[in-house]
Amino acid sequence: MGQPARATLTFAAFAILTAFLGIGPVLAQSAAPPYVAPPLSLLYPVFQDHAVLQRGKPIIVWGDAAPRSHVRVKLGKETARATADAKGAWKATLHALPAGGPYEMSAVSDAGQSQTVKDILIGDVFLCSGQSNMELPVRIASNYDADLNGAANPMIRLMQVHRFPAASPQSHFGADVTWAVTSPATVREFSAVCYYYGRELQPHLGIPVGLINDSWGGTVIEAWIGKEKIRALGGYEKELAAMARYAADKEGALRQWREVTNGWWKAHDPGSMATPAWSDPAYDDSAWDRIVPAGDWEGWGVKELTDFDGTVWFRIPVTLTAAQAKGDAVLSLGPVDDVDTTYVNGQSIGAMEGWDTPRNYTLPVGTLHAGVNLIAVGVLDLGAGGGMWGPADAKKLTLADGTVIPLTQWRFKVSAPLSQTGAIPHAPWLPETGLSMLYNGMIAPLGALPVKAILWYQGEANDSEPQNYARLLTGLVEDWRSRFGPVPFLVVQLPDFGPISTKPENSNWAQLREAQRQVTDTLPNMGLAVTIDIGQRDNIHPTDKQAVGARLALLARQVVYGEALDGSAPAPASVTRDKDRVIVRFTHVGTGLGAYESNHALGFQLCDAAGHCRFADAALTSGDTVSVDAAPMPDATLLRFCWSDSPICNLYDSKGLPAAPFQQAIKP
Repeated sequence: MGQPARATLTFAAFAILTAFLGIGPVLAQSAAPPYVAPPLSLLYPVFQDHAVLQRGKPIIVWGDAAPRSHVRVKLGKETARATADAKGAWKATLHALPAGGPYEMSAVSDAGQSQTVKDILIGDVFLCSGQSNMELPVRIASNYDADLNGAANPMIRLMQVHRFPAASPQSHFGADVTWAVTSPATVREFSAVCYYYGRELQPHLGIPVGLINDSWGGTVIEAWIGKEKIRALGGYEKELAAMARYAADKEGALRQWREVTNGWWKAHDPGSMATPAWSDPAYDDSAWDRIVPAGDWEGWGVKELTDFDGTVWFRIPVTLTAAQAKGDAVLSLGPVDDVDTTYVNGQSIGAMEGWDTPRNYTLPVGTLHAGVNLIAVGVLDLGAGGGMWGPADAKKLTLADGTVIPLTQWRFKVSAPLSQTGAIPHAPWLPETGLSMLYNGMIAPLGALPVKAILWYQGEANDSEPQNYARLLTGLVEDWRSRFGPVPFLVVQLPDFGPISTKPENSNWAQLREAQRQVTDTLPNMGLAVTIDIGQRDNIHPTDKQAVGARLALLARQVVYGEALDGSAPAPASVTRDKDRVIVRFTHVGTGLGAYESNHALGFQLCDAAGHCRFADAALTSGDTVSVDAAPMPDATLLRFCWSDSPICNLYDSKGLPAAPFQQAIKP
């Protein structure tokens, strides 16, 4: 996933992971200081000045006190008592309160501890989670200056959960969290989607609103699902076993996983399956093109890499004297997007995942020899930008005597597209892709904090395996509802991103959008915010977050609050054949459908049982019905709508909401 659409995985984040899991140089080489957890407090950090607590539900208060001590909690006129356990953890339950405030909350223990927090409001609390499009701050959104100037509403409060991966469920946050009243200063770095949602919704409610941003860019959905639910879903036995081995034998687990990744290359990558393999010094690369790799390969001016996701191999010879080759060395490649497998003289010396993680591989004595040494790097790009994208001077060989040999002129060759190779298994302990890592470190610390609803905006990082997303999203909803109760879920469907199609073709993004639609249509108390018209084809992070927030707020008024309005986008109710036409009846159309700038509805495709598809003409025949001309493909069995990475769609309802992309079988 590349520039300019990169999610940020900082050195500090990897330092946290290194400190917590004990991951060695194979995974991270950051020299950042070790992470130090904040001190425990009598009141858990979600209970602090300016907090918003959920109305209409029992108020659960917890914290840390002296072991076996007695704690008295007071909120307004409500009081409750609790006894700390052997580790000092305590929990008390206060009666539900209606919206209102401000209140003071105090906790006093008979061991001499006390704490008071002020300006506590009772209202509705919303949890906003997902990856980079949920994480993207207001300061990057369109017209943010105007939004910041008006961002002073004491009825809207913000809480930021900081990035923290963990191998097991945590009872405490990995870094300080704070509640803040909205202001230009506090809104600036907060989630734009989450803030704009609250800004739009609060005036309709007329009560306090609390917004919790709990997101991390570039993360797969598996990282947000608890381990037991992952186990129940099935299909992750190898990864779970690797995690268990990692807990018992870190170095052994790392070696084993390198074998897994190298096995994937040999089974899926043509360059690795070749004889000799492209990593072998005996392979003749004289016909390969030359390049000085720097920046995403989409920007190198190489036609076949312009929009390429998949595997590419790079090779470079290095001539050394006997004196230079006798010691150990460090091979530095800079960051590689997304996965590399690296060889020196045909020997595997490293394999890593993480688009912004610098590769620094130690070469033991004996790896190098006098004469020509061959460095070969296979790179797998899983989406967006790709390649050895760091600056040219980041690629170097540092010898034992301190000599630095620049690695500038490489030869390269495309091996296979992602559609041919498929995705590589993710290392199960990495923060962005590891199983349950973010659930453990960022969701579990919320405890059973009551919330009104959950907003979920994620999917980009799972686009290489869209066929698996429906069951994963279902698992996440079920898992989180087991923690937070049967609360509504509002899901943002992926927007348009990528090249425009000139013919029907498969699209992973379209498949993932369909998975999101199916889950929200199947599970109870769900809503889907359609954003197919507000993406940016060249930017995986579209900046019009105001529209996303507004659509989520409208959807919430219907799904969460049961208002007598239709906040959902048009969706297919039925797809049936009528002689040489396919009739699509839509639901959620307001007062009727309309086709912008045309007498025809654009974006329909007909497909036969063999998977052959063609564009189809369509016309509105009533306020909720579209008639598709099926005469050119009388044996069509499937209808698709807006089925591409960046489809051109002009079908809208009277509310100004675009019809949801879909595919559906044609019924007789």
